Amino acid sequence: MQVYEAPLRDMRFVIHELHQDDGFGEIEALSEFTPDLVDAVLEEAAKVATEVLLPLNRSGDIEGCTLENGVVRTPKGFKEAYDMFREGGWCALASDPEWGGQGLPETVNKMTEEMICSANLSFSLYPGLTHGATTAIEGYASDELKQFYLPKMVSGDWSGTMCLTEPHCGTDLGMLRTKAVPQDDGSYLVSGSKIFISAGEHDLTENIVHLVLARLPDAPEGVKGISLFLVPKYLPKEDGTPGPSNGVSVAAIEHKMGLKASATCQLNFDGSTGWLVGKPHKGMEAMFTMMNTERVSVGVQGLGVGEAAYQSAVYYAKERLQGRSLSGVKNPGGPADPIIVHPDVRRMLMIMRANNEGCRALGGWVSRALDAERHASDPEVKQRASDFIALMTPVVKALFTDLGYENANLAVQVYGGHGFISESGVEQYVRDGRIAMIYEGTNGIQALDLVGRKLPAHMGRNLRSFFHPVSRFIEANKADGQFKPMIEGLEKAFGALQLSTATIAQKGMKDPEEAGAAATDYLRLMGLVAMGYCFAKSALIARDRLATGTEDAAFYKAKLATAQFFFDRILPQATTAFLAIKAGKASMMALDEAAF
Repeated sequence: MQVYEAPLRDMRFVIHELHQDDGFGEIEALSEFTPDLVDAVLEEAAKVATEVLLPLNRSGDIEGCTLENGVVRTPKGFKEAYDMFREGGWCALASDPEWGGQGLPETVNKMTEEMICSANLSFSLYPGLTHGATTAIEGYASDELKQFYLPKMVSGDWSGTMCLTEPHCGTDLGMLRTKAVPQDDGSYLVSGSKIFISAGEHDLTENIVHLVLARLPDAPEGVKGISLFLVPKYLPKEDGTPGPSNGVSVAAIEHKMGLKASATCQLNFDGSTGWLVGKPHKGMEAMFTMMNTERVSVGVQGLGVGEAAYQSAVYYAKERLQGRSLSGVKNPGGPADPIIVHPDVRRMLMIMRANNEGCRALGGWVSRALDAERHASDPEVKQRASDFIALMTPVVKALFTDLGYENANLAVQVYGGHGFISESGVEQYVRDGRIAMIYEGTNGIQALDLVGRKLPAHMGRNLRSFFHPVSRFIEANKADGQFKPMIEGLEKAFGALQLSTATIAQKGMKDPEEAGAAATDYLRLMGLVAMGYCFAKSALIARDRLATGTEDAAFYKAKLATAQFFFDRILPQATTAFLAIKAGKASMMALDEAAF
């Protein structure tokens, strides 16, 4: 069955204990958000997730969205849940107070996002996409557009989308054909078709604001000729209420593998009135602002699915009686022992647990950087945070979604045959989580972005934001007797990452295919080292808390055990990744195309 309780204790650990020495320092602009206030927000978010959204997850999956006379209906209960969500201020949690937002730190926002995604991933897309759209509008739209649209979108009264993909082009946006014709009043008439538009049409909000990529008549070919336009579903009246239809229609809703309660639409724009966001032919710059925001959030989606899958698997492993423990009977009053006694079941549960805690810890570090980039007063700190975000965004998106999907599959395996049938509910996590590895740029694209753009950028400056703190930590703690093997394991993996970086830089300059062949393994290697660094820090903190005495000893003992499992069973994958990178492209590219 689908089981979920927000992991508030681990969230508090990440926010209040783990990253206090992350190099970004205290951020004065966020000083009003005290630990007590942060904890209160997280506790209320947990109630919303478990009491309101979780009960709708499976029913929404079964019912799905429907298209009737050009209108998309969300499943039963979604409209009421969204109204409660909006009225509670959850749509505006991290948005700028200038537009009606609450301005909470991203560290809190991302933890809240995780809870929502764990409880109901389909629901999370509706407010999540709106937040991404407001980021692009805030960064690039005219003051007039900001003043008119942002308050409505931040409050959740209106929602937002991004419309990129067309039937003939996906990642290669330079091929898109949607046109925008300028009008005398400064507006544009947008015409074209888009597919795979999440939340493209629904009944949750009174208006939907589409951010649409299109070409002006004089646009150069390729991505250098793409502009971004704000196109509302209904043309607003002067008082801000929705007016007449704006020529945006739904051709169909996609019949998807999962996320069935999230309306993914095929949209037609037929001379729809829109307004330019940013400069002509510079739409990709503005859209990437939204996409990068969404990529971190998609990583959080992977973590959310992974946590829900883990908790559901633990529940079943404690309840299901099968076989006897290899070390002797553990349930003498029953016909068999619970399957959690078996080493292979423990192996799967520990992998899932370590994946979740490692991703949550790394996500917390990136969230701290997001806050520093926006609010720090020191320009050097802001730059370092920006460099770190640029480097880690593809890692968060790809690694978290890969591991979340791994967790979902392991949950099915723990359930055995009962996991493969729909009644258990865990197969939904496999179906829902699979898309996160694809949208907002496939994970292969993220890996190419990492090695092709983020590594060489600014003469390798982005790497220093990550390599330097890891190197300092290893040097400061390698003589620690109790954790010497752990630190040595991190040092070995970090060395493999450094050598791999040099290998890619050297080979990639001569042959871009060498960098492309190494990209996915390199991203995984960097992610493993980042998680290892977070786990090593966690272990030292846990050791110190236990040594000084704490009422929460069980939590810190579990943290130590999970960290040790990560170093014993997961971090050794770094060696495999290094060897694959070192092998180069030869065997990967050797087979003639006709032989496939």
